[in-house]
Amino acid sequence: MEEKLYKKMKHIGASDLIFGIVTMVFGIGVGIIMIVNGAKLLTYKSENLF
Repeated sequence: MEEKLYKKMKHIGASDLIFGIVTMVFGIGVGIIMIVNGAKLLTYKSENLF
């Protein structure tokens, strides 16, 4: 019984680790895209004033 529990915990831990890494990579990617888009908006600020 304990062996099944340890195996299940091992799989859950591994999947949580993978999910965390994927989430970090996605977050960093979105952050970079937001910084680039913000920089583009600032460079064309004088053209877009109302």
